[in-house]
Amino acid sequence: MSNRLVVIGLDSAPPELLFSRFRKKLPHIDSLIRDGYHFTLRSCDPPITIPAWMVMMSGRDPGEIGLYGFRSRKPGTYNETILPSSRSVTLPKLWDFLGEKGFRSCVIGVPPTYPPTRLNGSLVSCFMTPSNSHEFTYPPQLKERIREWVGDYVFDVVFRREDRDDVLRAIYEMTEKRFNVAARLLKEERWDFFMLMEIGLDRIHHAFWKYFDPSHHLYEKGNKYENVVEDYYRFLDLKIGELLSVVGDKTDVMIVSDHGAKRMKGAFCVNQWLIEEGYLKLRSLPNHVTDIDKADVDWSKTLAWAWGGYYARIYVNLEGREPLGCVKPAEYEQVRDELADALKHIRGPSGERWETKTFRPEDLYRELRGDPSDLLVYFDDLYWRAAGTIGHADNYLPENDIGPDDAVHDYDGVLIYRPAEGVAAPTSGRATIYDVAPTLLSLYGIDPPQTMRGVRLFD
Repeated sequence: MSNRLVVIGLDSAPPELLFSRFRKKLPHIDSLIRDGYHFTLRSCDPPITIPAWMVMMSGRDPGEIGLYGFRSRKPGTYNETILPSSRSVTLPKLWDFLGEKGFRSCVIGVPPTYPPTRLNGSLVSCFMTPSNSHEFTYPPQLKERIREWVGDYVFDVVFRREDRDDVLRAIYEMTEKRFNVAARLLKEERWDFFMLMEIGLDRIHHAFWKYFDPSHHLYEKGNKYENVVEDYYRFLDLKIGELLSVVGDKTDVMIVSDHGAKRMKGAFCVNQWLIEEGYLKLRSLPNHVTDIDKADVDWSKTLAWAWGGYYARIYVNLEGREPLGCVKPAEYEQVRDELADALKHIRGPSGERWETKTFRPEDLYRELRGDPSDLLVYFDDLYWRAAGTIGHADNYLPENDIGPDDAVHDYDGVLIYRPAEGVAAPTSGRATIYDVAPTLLSLYGIDPPQTMRGVRLFD
């Protein structure tokens, strides 16, 4: 490789759009593909932004890291949650390994990196940052430089709202500022490894998928937002081209995504189903839509409950672990097996067969840190989101239960790598998210530790 590498992370970029549908309209990305390698990149389980970026940066699985989604359960409680932060990740990350060997890193937006931590280089924290009033850079004085460059830096946008015009404006503002900061840091910082992660693509997918995909059940031909997704991809390609012009042609470049995306068919009310099946007991039924955390649950009689999201987390109310656990340890496996079997036999709203997958965490991960659920559930191969709320008239919702959302996550993301010296012929293939960290370390001449799960993709 060259002396330096730039990695551009595009959250949720799927191969179907980047490698196929939009590729010829993205000249800078297309050039990288033609001059290098491109891989369909299988994400981790679950294919969720948190933990996926830390899986990619550590080469370790979610169980080893101890993160399974955007929130964790506080041990010994039913309703108290913990948000992931940089303090949640105690395993070494790529820039830690590089720093030990004297390489300098510049990291922007990789989650979870709030609050910012010390590294050999500089860091701008991720979308989990509460606001500009908090410290979000390392070193701390970098914050004032960013304020001089772009004013108030934008970490994320609220995308689950009806005012789509304002959502679109906010996403473009956020992306513009992030790439402007990246361009300044590329020029002004000393770095060997540079990584930028842009969350805007994920927000575009979730807020605008139904407007461009004719297969989406809510698509309307000729709507005013029909070109929004394609236009944003073209905008990203333009911004990537601007960054490439800063670093020149003597720098290695990688584009990578943590998972993919696809249309959402609807949301399945998993806790309502658990009530109907006798696993979840209420003292009284709500007269309006209610989050399970606020429902009048009779925990002393409840066998299992769920958290919603792009996948469902099922928890067994285990005696000795939960405050009012009623499933005895000797019955735990039987309850879990019965649940898994019943979940896999759920059919769709018209009686259609679903391709639902259930997983026991110990079958996925080498270690179980933090607070893993007892089952992970992908309804209809992830096409149906899990709705955790109750009080709906039906178990099948045409839209997300917590705000407008048109897309779900998919297993496959992307990886593009263009070495500065180019390649004899463009190469394609399949890889896994676990391969990224050992591959990047090997590019710097560092032997990946045996604790990493993946393999090197290039010699």
